[in-house]
Amino acid sequence: MSRNPAELPRAEAAVIAAHRFGLAEPDLQALGGDPIGWLKAQIGPAEPQRGHNLASGAEGLKRFAEFLRDQRGRLGAAGAGSPGVASVPAAAGDMRSAEQQFGAHFRNIVQADVRARLVTAATSTRPFNERLAWFWCNHFTVSMAKASARGIVGAFEREAIRPHIGGNFETLLKATVKHAGMLRYLDNDQSAGPQSPVVRRLARRPRGEGEPGPRLTGLNENLAREVLELHTLGASSTSGGNGEAAGGLRGAAYGGWGGYTQADVTEFARVLTGWRVPLREMLAEGNAAEPTRFEPNWHDPGTKTVLGKRYREGPQALDEVLGELAHHPSTARFVSYKLARHFVADEPPVALVAALAEAFQRGRGDLPTLYRALLDSPLAWSAAPVKLKTPEEFVVGSARLLSLGEQAFARAPDGGVGALGQRVQAAPSPAGWPDRAEEWLGPDAVWKRVEWGTRVANLVGRQVDARALARASLGPRLAEETTRQIERAADGPQALALLLLAPEFQRR
Repeated sequence: MSRNPAELPRAEAAVIAAHRFGLAEPDLQALGGDPIGWLKAQIGPAEPQRGHNLASGAEGLKRFAEFLRDQRGRLGAAGAGSPGVASVPAAAGDMRSAEQQFGAHFRNIVQADVRARLVTAATSTRPFNERLAWFWCNHFTVSMAKASARGIVGAFEREAIRPHIGGNFETLLKATVKHAGMLRYLDNDQSAGPQSPVVRRLARRPRGEGEPGPRLTGLNENLAREVLELHTLGASSTSGGNGEAAGGLRGAAYGGWGGYTQADVTEFARVLTGWRVPLREMLAEGNAAEPTRFEPNWHDPGTKTVLGKRYREGPQALDEVLGELAHHPSTARFVSYKLARHFVADEPPVALVAALAEAFQRGRGDLPTLYRALLDSPLAWSAAPVKLKTPEEFVVGSARLLSLGEQAFARAPDGGVGALGQRVQAAPSPAGWPDRAEEWLGPDAVWKRVEWGTRVANLVGRQVDARALARASLGPRLAEETTRQIERAADGPQALALLLLAPEFQRR
C-alpha cells in the first residue's frame, strides 16, 4: 500500500528514510522532525572519501605500468610482447605464484580504497548520498576482478562517479566512459579501427617464416556494447545483450527500452577507437600524465552511423554520441527502472518508473530532479520492507547502528563483507552486483550472515543495550515477536545478535 510521504506519521517516515534510503541510524531522532527533508538535504556531489594515501587514477596506472616493466625485465630479451599475469616468472628467491606477486603489488592501493569506501559510508552524515554513489558505481561497474583494472577502481569511484552524482546524467556518463578505469576494464584502450593507421601499418609489416600475421581488425566492441546495454538504453528482447538481457523482456511492462542493433554496436565501437590509456607513456611521464588520451593513429577513419545519426570522424564524435544516448527516451526508462528497483522493490510499480522517467526527461537528465521525484512519490514509501540489504549494506549498516566508525574496518579493510559473498569493488561482471533480494537469499548466504552477526555480537554485545537500541533504531517497524525475543535473550551478545539478524533490520 502506497502512502503520501508528507502525510506519514513521523516515526514511520523516519524508519523508512533511515533504512530504505539510508544505511541505518542508531537513533531515529537524528533525522529530526522532517525525514523527507533530511533525505533531500543530502542530494548533491558526494563528499570526499575518508582515507589515507588514496591513489589517483594516474598513480594506480603508473603502478600497473611498473609491474609490466618489471615483468618484461624478468622475461628478458627472449620474451615476446606483453604476456599475461599468469606467465610472469618468479623473481629470484620469490616462491610466490605470479598471481600472488600481482596481488601483493597492488595490496596497499586496494586495501586503502576498500577501507575508504566503507569508512566513509559508515561515518557519513549523508547516508542517502552514499547510497546514491554506490548505486551509480554498480550501474557503471569497473571491477578489480579483472586484472587490467587493478589499482584504479577506487580512483574511478572518486574521480568519475562521486563528483557527478548531484549533477546531470550526461556529465556523469561522459566522465565514466572516458575514465581510464572504464577504458581498461572494457578493453577499449587496445581497440584499433580496422582502417586506422596503426592497423594498416601492421598489415604492411614483413613477417618472418612461421611468424603469425598481425591481427588486422583490432576492433573491440566490449565498451560500446556495455554502454548501450548496461549504462544507457538497456537491452531489448531482440538486441542480444547479456547482463540485463532478462530485463529486456521485462522492460515491455515499463514502456520498453533498448532499440539498438548489432550494427549500432559496431559503429559505436568505431567511434570509440583511439580513446586509449597508454601505460608505457605514463611510466615515462609520471603521475602528472593525463591517463586518458585520444590517439588519431588508432581511430577508424570515416563517418559512423549510430541509431540512424551520422557522426564525423574524430574525438568530438564520442561526446556527441554520448549526448544523444543520455537524452534518449529508452535511457530515461531504463535508468528510472534500475533506480526504483534498487530503492523500492525488485519489481517496482510501473507508475513509479513512469513518473521517474518523466522527471528524467523533463529535467533533461538532471539527477537531483530524478532523486526528488523518487522521494516525493507515495509509491516509494510503502510500509513493508521488501528489499534485502546486500552484504555491504548489512556490514556498513551494522557499523552505523553500533557507532563503530573506523574501528569496524581496522583489522579487515572490508569489515568481513567479502566473507558474506560480496567482494568490495570486485563485481563479477560489467552488469555489477545483483540487485534483487532472491540473489542474496541462498542457504549458504543466510548462514554466513548468521555467523557474522553472532561474531560481532560476541565482540561488542556486552557494551550495548540491544533492547534500547532496537527501539531507537527501528521504531514502529519493530515487531512484537522480535521485541519479545530480544527481551528474553540470555545476555547482551545474544540480544544484539537477535537484533542484527532480525528481519526488520535485514530488510529495507
